[in-house]
Amino acid sequence: MKAISGKYKFKMRPSSPNSDNEYSIMLEISKSGKRGYVSLKIWGDRNDWDEEQERFVVKKGLRTKEAKEANEDRKKKNDFIEKQNLRVKEIIDQFDKDNIDWTVNQFKTEFVGKKQHGNVLEYLNKYIDTLNETGHMGNARVYSETLHILELFDKKFTSRVFSEIDLGYIKSLDIFMQKRNMKGNSRSVYLRTIRSLLNKAIQDKESTTVTYPFGRGGFKIGEIETRTAKRYLPTEQLAILKNSQSIIPNKEYARLVFLFSYHCYGINVADMARLKMNNIVKLEKGDYIIYKREKTKTKKSSKLLSIYIKPEIQDLISQLRAFKKPLGDYLLPIVTVLHDDENRLYNHILNRRKRIVKDLRELGKDLGFELNLTSYVSRHTMSMQLRNNDISVEKISQILGHQDVQTTQIYLDDLDMSVIDEAGKVL
Repeated sequence: MKAISGKYKFKMRPSSPNSDNEYSIMLEISKSGKRGYVSLKIWGDRNDWDEEQERFVVKKGLRTKEAKEANEDRKKKNDFIEKQNLRVKEIIDQFDKDNIDWTVNQFKTEFVGKKQHGNVLEYLNKYIDTLNETGHMGNARVYSETLHILELFDKKFTSRVFSEIDLGYIKSLDIFMQKRNMKGNSRSVYLRTIRSLLNKAIQDKESTTVTYPFGRGGFKIGEIETRTAKRYLPTEQLAILKNSQSIIPNKEYARLVFLFSYHCYGINVADMARLKMNNIVKLEKGDYIIYKREKTKTKKSSKLLSIYIKPEIQDLISQLRAFKKPLGDYLLPIVTVLHDDENRLYNHILNRRKRIVKDLRELGKDLGFELNLTSYVSRHTMSMQLRNNDISVEKISQILGHQDVQTTQIYLDDLDMSVIDEAGKVL
């Protein structure tokens, strides 16, 4: 018997065996002199049940195939019972946290309905829909890809509840991904996504911390990650890129996009594509591009980023607009089809970015660069140029629009636009 605001135990029903002469395993719950029973819908041989341990007997030294298979079946039943044991604790803990003087009937109602209440797939699909509806297509895509991995890994995922996503489950998932030759950083993306989902489910009271597989004593995602070197162009290669106009239009367009990103403090293609004419604001010191990063624009801590339009940037804007007239009131000709639907616009920009990256890689090969040119290389190159010119890490953090370093952010709040303007002169 276990005393947690009540008592419960797992026991084998003493009567009414099924057609195979196996007996049902029951959960007995008691509180304040009242007692109730819930069938776990698993059965077993009476001789295989250990009443004291409340589990099936797992035997050793078996030789025949039949005996080994029966033993494995008992192990699986014990695993199932342990999961129900955790569910019982989860429900009772939640009752206690909510200061509910629960009854046996209340417990049974919660326990029986738990599978519907905490279904992971249902919750995940609703969250993906919400992300899409609120314009967070990038996050929705990551969660959808994570769902695909979970469905490949777990054939019973459709019926999983949050209490089943425990440490053992996560360890098995990681092994599954390793067998599919996924690198540590790729696996960490999926595991971090699952962790974020569990944290949200706990916040929404769809799950609890009882079986939480991360944190202290849990799965350490950081241990499977490998540190990758930041990839940037050396100063001499940057100079070559700046002064090597390509005779192939697509490659020259990609070169100008790279340089625009570089001079605009590493602005990514998604943000660049969404810039409108009204993002240009005339201030006392000149014209500025004012915008919020698409990735963080809905966060409370999100801040407006400002880019002084120095002559190099104005020249790049003119050259890009000369390639093709931008649609509507877009500043640059990156979006080539107007979309009212945000999801379609997101996918369109994603495809445009892929084409630009393809042309950048071919341009890099033409110039003899070993490093593959990508839109991210411009961001890293810009950062290293600033650092090599003695611009502090704190200033660079503000320029990049980082939001996740609290100590840095406190300092950055005191920096004004002139700090960024001065830093831009070294690019």
